Formats: sequence, C-alpha cells, structure tokens
Amino acid sequence: MGKIPANQPKSVPPVPRKEPQTLLAKIRKEYVSLTFAKSLIFDPARLPLISILILAAELVLNVFVVQNVRYTEIDWKAYMQECEGFLNGTTDYSQLRGDTGPLVYPAGFVYIYSALYFLTSHGTNIRLAQYVFVGIYLLQLMLVLRLYCKSRKVPPYVMVITIFTSYRIHSIYVLRLFNDPIAILFLYAALNAFIDGRWTLGSVMLSLGVSVKMNILLFAPAILLLYITNLGWLKTALQLTVCGVIQLILGAPFLLTHPWQYLKGSFDLGRVFEHKWTVNYRFLEPEVFESKVFHLALLGLHLTLLLVFASPCYKYFQNYCRLRHLEMMLMPQIEAQNRAEKEKVKKGKQSKAKALPAAKGDNGEEKLTQDQEKFLKSFEKGIKKMSGKQQQQQNVAPVETESPAAANPAANKFSIHFDRSTQLALLPIFLSNFIGIVCARSLHYQFYVWYFHSLPYLTWYTEYTNSLKFLLLLLLEFCWNTYPSTVLSSVVLHACHVCLLVGIGRKLFRRIPDLAQLNNKTE
Repeated sequence: MGKIPANQPKSVPPVPRKEPQTLLAKIRKEYVSLTFAKSLIFDPARLPLISILILAAELVLNVFVVQNVRYTEIDWKAYMQECEGFLNGTTDYSQLRGDTGPLVYPAGFVYIYSALYFLTSHGTNIRLAQYVFVGIYLLQLMLVLRLYCKSRKVPPYVMVITIFTSYRIHSIYVLRLFNDPIAILFLYAALNAFIDGRWTLGSVMLSLGVSVKMNILLFAPAILLLYITNLGWLKTALQLTVCGVIQLILGAPFLLTHPWQYLKGSFDLGRVFEHKWTVNYRFLEPEVFESKVFHLALLGLHLTLLLVFASPCYKYFQNYCRLRHLEMMLMPQIEAQNRAEKEKVKKGKQSKAKALPAAKGDNGEEKLTQDQEKFLKSFEKGIKKMSGKQQQQQNVAPVETESPAAANPAANKFSIHFDRSTQLALLPIFLSNFIGIVCARSLHYQFYVWYFHSLPYLTWYTEYTNSLKFLLLLLLEFCWNTYPSTVLSSVVLHACHVCLLVGIGRKLFRRIPDLAQLNNKTE
C-alpha cells in the first residue's frame, strides 16, 4: 500500500449531528425524575401545581362525605326560622328568633340565609344546602391556596397533610352548615383583593364578612395598619368609609325601623356564652367563666398583646409597601430586558455556544442598570433574612429569585418573585386574628374555621423543628375534635396557643431588615 503524501490533508471525521429532542423526550427529562418528584413535595414554588390536585381531590372527598356521612342538625333550622321571620316582614331584631334563641348576627347573614331559604325549598332540602357549602369550601380553599402560592412560605406536603386530615373542618362546612365559613370566605376574598392592590374591592369584601359574623373584626387591627402604611391616612379614611357605608346599606331596613334592637342584637359585644359549649375554658367553674372580671381581664390581655406586637407588624407592613413600590418601578424594565434576551436567543439559536453569550446581554441591548441589579440582590438578601431558615430545614434550593437562563437560554434572565413579599403582609394579619383567638372569652367548635387555614403559615413562620410544628398542628386538631371538651383538651389547647405565640414572637422581635436602608446603600 502506498503512503499518504505528507501535504495531503487528513480527512476529519464528520461531527455527528445532534438530533432535536422530541416533545415526549423533553417532558420525560424535565418531569420524570426524582428531583422533580422531590420538588413537588418540598418546594413551595411547586404549590400552584399541587393546589390544582388538592382542589380536585377535595371535590371528590366532600362529595363522598355528603353522600355517605350523616348530616347533623345544630343551627340550620334556627337560621331558617330567623330568616323566615324577616321574610314575613319583621324588622325588629328582638322578635327574630329560632329554636336556639334570638338572632345575633348582622344583616348580611339574614340576606344570605334568606337566599338559601328559597334555594332549599324553605330550608327542607338539606342535601342541596350541603352541596352549596361544598362550593363555598372549595372557593375559600382556592383563595387560601392562592395566598400560600404567592408567599412561597409553606411546602406543598404540609398543606396536603393539614387540609386532608382535618375531620372537624370538613364537618363544619358540609355536615353542620354554620355561617362561620361564609364569613371567612369573604375575609379571604378581601385578603386576595388587598394583595392584588384592589383596595376598595377588599374593603367591600371585608365589610360583607363582618355583616355575616363579627369575628372578622379580629383581623381589623392589622388591616388598619395595612391601610395606613400602604395608602396613607386620607385614603385609609376613605376605605373605612366604604366599610361603614356597606354596613349602613345592609342594615338599612332594620336601622330605619328598630335601630337599637338591631345594634344590640347583631353587634352585642357583651354577650355571655354558655359554659357547656366552651372548647377553651372547660377547666374553669361556670361562675368564673361567666364573670365580668374574667371577661375584662381577657380584653385587657388582648389589647396588651396587640400593642406589644404592633411595632414589628408595622415594620413588616412598611417593608411590604416598599417592595410593592419597587415592583411597580422595576417590572417594566425587567420585562423589557427579558424581551431583549428572548430576541437574542431566537436570533442566535444555531448552537448552544452562541446562545449562552446572548443571555449575558453583551450586545448593547437595553438592560437593568448596575445599581438596579445591586438593589435586586439586596432585596433578595433582605427577604431571605425575613424568611428564616425554611429552605435550609427542607434541604431545598432557594426560590426567592429565579434565574433560569443558565439552564434554559430561552427563559427570562431576570425573574424576581415579588409576590413573595406577600409574607410580610400575611403574617401580621394572621397574627392579629390569632391573638384574638388566644384571648377569646369562649371558643365553640365551629370557630375552628376562624384560624384553621392560617395555622400552617403561622406554624411554619416559627423556627421550631418540623417535628414540633407537626406536633402542634396534631394537638390542635385533637383539641378541636374532642367532644365534649375536657379539662385536658382545654389545657392542651391553651398550651399549643401559647407555644405558637412564643415561637412567633421570638422570631418577630428580632431585628427586621429595613429595605429602605438597603435601597440607600445602592444609591
């Protein structure tokens, strides 16, 4: 065989052409993996997907409960009797009564249950009423999960375990038909509106909740601070006027005819509850439980705790307000930068080597200034400090700030999850209500819905171990499922409340990062 001439170029083997991945292969690579499965369990950023599954499963579960578990009559017939009196023309609240006593709820309750009176054939079609409450439960759960999705505070597995294991909550909604779930539905509608910046709609929803049951006022101190920090005093007065006007409109038929009877009956702050129904003070003698001194002491404790927690909560609201203003300022620029990055990716899609440099913004496209990028990093650090050690405890990568460009050139380079600042608004609001429950004169079984859906958030705000967090939730569920309540269940309930309040306070009273100072450092 002859030798190959030295000057003859050697043949270079052709580089194998990489075949494009099929859609199925991409889906398999992205979603069929242990990493993705773990993220569905532990990563709060995956909660939106899990929420869809939760709602679907809850629909099936609630239909099963309605069809297979016996309905228990407690207040439904009394509600119907009270509304029947109104529908017959009576506007004197002292004359509106049912089997369980006089009507003690504001006018919104009367209108809603009057509508249910007609819908359920004068209250006789209990099964239809149960399905209405299935809808109420699912709608409220959707609003609750939306807040949790925005805040990215609680892992999906916590929400799944908490929601599906509460027998008492499902019972209150679809087997008892109390008015508490309707009031709480309006409350969560208001919170969602506030988080979206729709203040007037939120005020309307909040006032409608109060018109169904007064317990919604437990959220009022924190919401007042939220108004002041975000809107200023003048606009706060306007929103309070909206709330007041709603009450006047709803109560007009009663206020124009028998005003004192309406105010005394529907907004009776001095009403004494019966000791036999109490969940939280079974260990007290009835004489002590019903004494005015005991009630005044609890009121004093309630006001004291609100004042003690007011300063850090106000700071949280201030930082929330600053972050929302930052979002409004930077989002147009971030979106413009991302559009420019996507355009460069489209133009340079020939190879991965060309696509990666394009993501760095070296071609002179419009991008964030150095100061703005520095501020975003400061924002991320501040948010991490306020979020505590959640991510470390769960062994999950942080999700506060997303920068997927490194893994996917077609993705946005800048993607700050500003909605995560929702944490700064939710904590004071949930805490205000929780303090009211801790200091409540009496808790009845249906009152569990007042704070059940905020418990995962409050518990996961603390720095307790996950084992202790779940123990607290388990013991609370035990207390609310013990019927009739016992000395032990009441003591355990108070112990859990105090433990949770201490855990929140220990973290809340630490130095809170001031985002205004972070902003100044970048200027």
